[in-house]
Amino acid sequence: MHEHIDNYTYLTQAPVHRVIITMAIPTIISMLVTGLYNIADTFFVGKIDTQATAAVGVVFSLMFFVQAMGFFFGHGSGNYISRELGARRHENAIKMASTGFFSSFLVGVIVLILGEIFLTPLSLMLGSTPTILPYTEDYMQVILLGAPFLTSSLTLNNQMRLQGNAKFAMYGIVTGAILNVVLDPILIFTCGLGVSGAAWATVIGQAVSFVILFLMTRRGENIAIHFRNFSPSLQRYKEIFYGGSPSMMRQGLACIATMSLNLAAGVYGDSAIAAMSIVGRIAMLSFAVVIGLGQGFQPVCGFCYGAGLYDRLKEAYKFTVTIGTIFLIVLAIIGWMISGTLIGVFRDDPEVIAIGVVALRWQLCVFPVNALILASNMLAQTCRKPWRANILAAARQGLFFIPLIFILPSYFGLLGVEMCQAVSDVLSFTLTVPIVIYTFREFSREAAAKKTTVDRKSTRLNSSHITR
Repeated sequence: MHEHIDNYTYLTQAPVHRVIITMAIPTIISMLVTGLYNIADTFFVGKIDTQATAAVGVVFSLMFFVQAMGFFFGHGSGNYISRELGARRHENAIKMASTGFFSSFLVGVIVLILGEIFLTPLSLMLGSTPTILPYTEDYMQVILLGAPFLTSSLTLNNQMRLQGNAKFAMYGIVTGAILNVVLDPILIFTCGLGVSGAAWATVIGQAVSFVILFLMTRRGENIAIHFRNFSPSLQRYKEIFYGGSPSMMRQGLACIATMSLNLAAGVYGDSAIAAMSIVGRIAMLSFAVVIGLGQGFQPVCGFCYGAGLYDRLKEAYKFTVTIGTIFLIVLAIIGWMISGTLIGVFRDDPEVIAIGVVALRWQLCVFPVNALILASNMLAQTCRKPWRANILAAARQGLFFIPLIFILPSYFGLLGVEMCQAVSDVLSFTLTVPIVIYTFREFSREAAAKKTTVDRKSTRLNSSHITR
């Protein structure tokens, strides 16, 4: 078991800022590349027409759902693995890795079968208009083929990352994403496949990622996946639920929020759906760095919490929030200055640009508050505080966004659609602050309780020594 000690020692003893940055760089690269390849489809499809751009936006809410499943099993099993390795219980971690992986693959297969059976009703439910419907169906029937690869790739990626081996996870994600970007123009334009060419490029990229990630589990200090270790039990699924439900909540609500946004924007025409879809992609790419930074914090958080190092945990959290906030302030200023150009890159349509610029600038105003929201959510999730993690995960794109997207447009029209995310972010921040203060007070109580237990034990040992 000596191989795990290297990661354990590094995560629990090396200087905090160095550990987080080292862990974060591969995840930031993975997140940026994933964001880029989400954007690549929008970019190349944008060269076809506005309906095709809108169709990719519509199917994106289904992708959110498929990703939600992958993150549910990945974070659920990964957070547990991280804590168990921190507490030096390796056998539990090994069994959980295979259980999480095979469960995730199976769920992907179920999504694929059901999605193909109910293709048309699903397209309409996701917010497709009659003009967008043919494009949506073409794109979605191919995209669904990648569902099992996507769910299980995300599971493997998060398991490796939470073991402190983000570098290996990065290879799989980045290779698949680059392949997708290269294949996009070839399949869309050269082969003349149109919008379904973009979908094939995505699926091929996902399949290649899956193969590489699976092979990477056998490298370095990673826990290898073997069917013999697949041991589903109520207790294991309970742990997956505690660690993974905030991710499923976050992604699942993002899916409902995107559907609601498409329906609200659809009132103002296809251009509004296309514009809001583009702004969503830009925001996602911007948050990639902060999410990557937060994911660099998570293995430190899990190992330190498992090992009872509360002061180190607090130091790591403060560092993550500070760096994330500074980064988002800089990004907001730059983004404001070039917002028109940014939207124009994706769709050179005056109406799409006009709607997109207003929506993007509203979001940029409140960008900086998101570093604290994201880091706090990851803290609660990794330290197994399920109800807090779920509330924080639900806030930004669920608890606040979904009601607001129906309320604001009825008062402000299109402006209500454009400002909705910004208002939701401010309310989420207001909710996050007291939850974080409460959590750190609880850590102080846990630390005091542990200290008392240790003191009692040593007193008992000393007294038995003296008696002898």
